[in-house]
Amino acid sequence: MNQLSLHQLLATNQLKKKKTTSPNELFDLRLATNSTLIKNLFFSLYPESEHTATFEKLLSLLTQLFQERPEDLKKIDLERLKNGNWYQSEQMMGMQLYVDHFNKDIKGLSEKIGYFEDLGVNFLHLMPITKRPKEENDGGYAVNSYHEVDKKYGTKEDLLTLTKKLRSKNMYLMLDFVVNHTSDEFEWAKKAMKGDKKYQEYYYTFPDRTIPDQFEETLPEVFPETNPGNFTYNHDMKRWVMTVFNSYQWDLNYANPEVFLEMLGNLMKLTNMGVDVVRFDALAFLWKKMGTDSQNLPEAHQLIALFRMCLQTVAPGVILLAEAIVSPTQIIKYFGEGDMKGNECEVAYNATLMALLWNSMATKKTVLLYKSLQYLPQKPKEATWINYIRCHDDIGLGFDDNDIYSIGWDAKEHRKFLLHYYCQKLDWSPAKGLMFMYNPKNGDGRITGSAASLLGLEKGLEQQDEKLVSQAIAKIITMHSIILSYGGMPLIYAGDEIGTLNDYSYQKENSKKDDSRWVNRPKQDWDAISHLEKGSTPQSHIYHSLRKLIGIRKNNPIFADQNNLILHQHHNPHLLIYERTSADHKNLLVICNFDDHIHGVEKSWMERVGYGEETGIGDLVTEQPIHFQSNHLEIGANEFYWIVRN
Repeated sequence: MNQLSLHQLLATNQLKKKKTTSPNELFDLRLATNSTLIKNLFFSLYPESEHTATFEKLLSLLTQLFQERPEDLKKIDLERLKNGNWYQSEQMMGMQLYVDHFNKDIKGLSEKIGYFEDLGVNFLHLMPITKRPKEENDGGYAVNSYHEVDKKYGTKEDLLTLTKKLRSKNMYLMLDFVVNHTSDEFEWAKKAMKGDKKYQEYYYTFPDRTIPDQFEETLPEVFPETNPGNFTYNHDMKRWVMTVFNSYQWDLNYANPEVFLEMLGNLMKLTNMGVDVVRFDALAFLWKKMGTDSQNLPEAHQLIALFRMCLQTVAPGVILLAEAIVSPTQIIKYFGEGDMKGNECEVAYNATLMALLWNSMATKKTVLLYKSLQYLPQKPKEATWINYIRCHDDIGLGFDDNDIYSIGWDAKEHRKFLLHYYCQKLDWSPAKGLMFMYNPKNGDGRITGSAASLLGLEKGLEQQDEKLVSQAIAKIITMHSIILSYGGMPLIYAGDEIGTLNDYSYQKENSKKDDSRWVNRPKQDWDAISHLEKGSTPQSHIYHSLRKLIGIRKNNPIFADQNNLILHQHHNPHLLIYERTSADHKNLLVICNFDDHIHGVEKSWMERVGYGEETGIGDLVTEQPIHFQSNHLEIGANEFYWIVRN
């Protein structure tokens, strides 16, 4: 039982004992329950001999932050404690979007809530909408303020109106908390540049290259093409500052406990605007230690758990998403390990599954997918994944090299093949992606492009190749069928639901032309959407297919995430087969074919896993019974089945 489950139990028991229990009483109960963990985590990072007064300051701050939380949000916190892990429900269906690319601003977005309802989306991830530098700002991830809305998107009042409207429709909102760094225009950075020693210690700043050079010996480069190295010289301050991502993004120094206290306050100001899920951006980089790569360090996990325990005490209805696009064995750790298992982040991106799906589409085989997934430790039962096929960012090839070698492939050559397949280096490939941040030193690179363009729709339309268009549509639908059924919260990037192609207009903008990720951040095509009910365009086919699958998901509790997924091995290397199980045996068998040819599953194999013809198996999507042909179940090229027993 993790701390959240304990709070759910205590709140329920307290409400049973007393007809009326005040939010203040339940806060005191949560604080008492979490205080030992908070103390241990705090002093594991900040020695007790030096920071007792700072810890007392933290305890006082928690009470202050709770008193500042709006009363209507306190009520929602208690409702969610009573209702359990709402984020694991089959009802959850997400969409990620840039507000200005979707419909101008926050008010424009609010006008389109009916579109989300029609599709079945009830969980929105809005890309950064807070103040940022006017020029380069890493898509809003260079932060000038954590809670002031940038005027290009509207006002704070517009955001509060939106969150209230979303709550009235049982919809959820996720916003980013850029926890690792601020922009060089942030108020702390400005004070540091003016010589304020207090704020210089909020960042990693040094008078000469001695310590930076020692750090550089083991620090990798995140953006080797555009931001080589990890330090930038600031002429105003006459000091070197750590800038792991970009020269205008200053890394925060969490070895200073005052930084943690300040950032906890910023986190609560963000959640108090009605945010339900907080995306902790770049959290793998939070703790810096010389002689290491300063990624995924134990101290970073302790710091995240400390944030979680404090947030849970003040606002238990708000959850954390780990934005950790790291190796498969590292991702699972962001749910918490050992004594802190289930007490770090409630949600994490299933980046492993995402990368493996793209690998299977390119190779038409699932060998590496099985090899990588079958030995991963199971996540805590209170946690869940966000399953997605792409996001606003690039697609990284986050596989374990040992897994690649173990199936007889050369890891370096295989990564090279994938980059060439998706980035237009192979004439026969249907994909039209671009390469991002290629590092010639080690051959690493990443892939950018919309789902439709990467899966062949753009090339098929250009060449007026009906077969290629048909294959692309099938691939798009099958890829989404997996994230809808795999176990977790599905998240679609806005535009993928209508097969939007790459947007090359970024190449004409000086602030964007060197960042190919903008190619997969197109504007929402409202003209195409207005014609979805007419004709049989690719956009219409994709939209209506996905809307149907989303509706099926929401009407079947089997899709709720209860750690109820079993991977089934089959000798056919082109198939992915898994089962979602339930206590009442109303199970679901998913079969996906990654090849461009029809494949079959033997009747005897189906009987062995409990889906023989005598059980009255049927397809949940077509609502038709399934029959074997020549003792085989045929799966069409790039198609799938959701199979249930009647």
